Amino acid sequence: MYKLFVVLISLTFFGCNNSKTSKNTSNATGWTINSRDGGFQYNTNYKGQEAGPGLVFIEGGTYTKGKVQDDVMHDWNNTPNQQHVMSFYMDATEVTNMMYLEYLDWIKTNFPPSNSNYTDIYNGALPDTLVWRNRLGNTEDLVENYLRNPAYGQYPVVGVSWIQANEFAKWRSDRYNEKILMDEGYLATNRELNGNRRNNDEDVEVKEKATGIQSNFSIETYVLNPNSTYGDRNEDRLNGRINQRNSKDTTNTEFKSASRETGLITPKYRLPSESEWEYAALALQENRDFNMYRGRKKYPWSGQYTRSGERQILGDQLANFKNSDGDYGGIAGWSDDGADITNAVKSYAPNDFGLYDMAGNVAEWVADVYRPIVDDEFNDFNYYRGNVYTKNEISADGKTSKIVGEDEVEYKTLLNGKKVAVRLPGEISKIEVQENDTRFRTNYSESYNINFRDGDKRSSRNFLDQEEFTDSISGSNPEETRSMYNSPNLRALNDADEFMYDDSDKRTSLINDQARVYKGGSWKDRAYWLDPAQRRFYSEELSTDFIGFRCAMSRVGAKNGYGTKKRN
Repeated sequence: MYKLFVVLISLTFFGCNNSKTSKNTSNATGWTINSRDGGFQYNTNYKGQEAGPGLVFIEGGTYTKGKVQDDVMHDWNNTPNQQHVMSFYMDATEVTNMMYLEYLDWIKTNFPPSNSNYTDIYNGALPDTLVWRNRLGNTEDLVENYLRNPAYGQYPVVGVSWIQANEFAKWRSDRYNEKILMDEGYLATNRELNGNRRNNDEDVEVKEKATGIQSNFSIETYVLNPNSTYGDRNEDRLNGRINQRNSKDTTNTEFKSASRETGLITPKYRLPSESEWEYAALALQENRDFNMYRGRKKYPWSGQYTRSGERQILGDQLANFKNSDGDYGGIAGWSDDGADITNAVKSYAPNDFGLYDMAGNVAEWVADVYRPIVDDEFNDFNYYRGNVYTKNEISADGKTSKIVGEDEVEYKTLLNGKKVAVRLPGEISKIEVQENDTRFRTNYSESYNINFRDGDKRSSRNFLDQEEFTDSISGSNPEETRSMYNSPNLRALNDADEFMYDDSDKRTSLINDQARVYKGGSWKDRAYWLDPAQRRFYSEELSTDFIGFRCAMSRVGAKNGYGTKKRN
């Protein structure tokens, strides 16, 4: 009996001791983690991902993607199919004019358009305000005021192409992560940097550089090569508070730079996929309580009508849309929806996920390339069409990733002649995945996957061999879909290297690899388009007065946002 008592006491003691020390002791080797003397460093105090600025949490799940009501138009491009979406975050509102102006201000400060090397960077980011022009309408005041006048500050930005929207999301990711690292002490803040330099007796040129510093911070560059983050200003920038700490707390992880193991580097802001957007717009929480993921929901709100049935706001319109010919806002003094064009975000009630304007106001870009059919037979998990896999280009020394220099800005020339910067100084240069990178892989075999199972040689009934295929499209990108979707060749050039109009009378489609999906009805659309299942397409290079966008961010870790907490 005594021996049994001793054994139980020993097991209790060692069990408690192990649970007490295992947090900073490796379960694999027994070595200490996060030692002040060096060794393996890892954030053992990680509490989980937090929602970034403007984002709300969307718990993933299964739902019926596509048209669950009668398809009265017989489009056949949104037939129902069951999909599963991982948890993610999404902007509560559409990106506003004020948010986009902050982006423009940052570009103007850090890449001043007065410098001929940077002029196209700023000009390429500007929204096309001329989208408001109407040949038989008096809309010039919108051309001049909609973007910049504070009266429209909280209105959704328009005139932004799909490509420009993606560049905004990249900028937002870098600025958000840069602020996190400054707040945590890994990077010196502007205030600290400028103050330190002003206290030093240095020449005027250095002081001017300090007060007008160009911040070309890229989170990708920082993670892979922190010493290249800020170029010639790097030493001062990296000299943050974290390197000056002298803490006696051995559980405090003292990284010299913030690697992904710190948990501080967040996933990137991006455009949501079509499946994510539709799932978030439907907000089937009230149906999912009983696992009714086939709920026949018509709008982002409950019910079959666009007017509210609640007593206090009985009869009020629940979204901003066009009611009928000549009726964009209703009768003066008793407006149907309170707006004639767009309206300020949060003017209407949110859906059950807390998202505003998922129907009406402006339609929204999503990430996907448009195809009439969603190939759910091949993939029913986090569906997305548009993957073009790349890898980091290696620098000339063969040791590190190549950083884009100040005279190496990469641009994409749009069909309207505008140049949009898609790779800024300080970012890592990318190249396509090569054949030797995919050897013996079973999940993908090439860099360009937009045409996978739809228009490429392996899935089309009408294909040519590679040589004939390239010749047939007059030297344009041989990766593009041309055999199944015979769309106009808008990138044909004349002798002066100017874009030509395709006047062929044999084209059969407007669908190509630059056709991107946009979702949701807008202020110019009838109620028919408010259904989240509806899908249309528009060129990624063009913009309109009725398409805006909002950003999303992937969720890492627990699906439900509660860690291991059990829920009924």
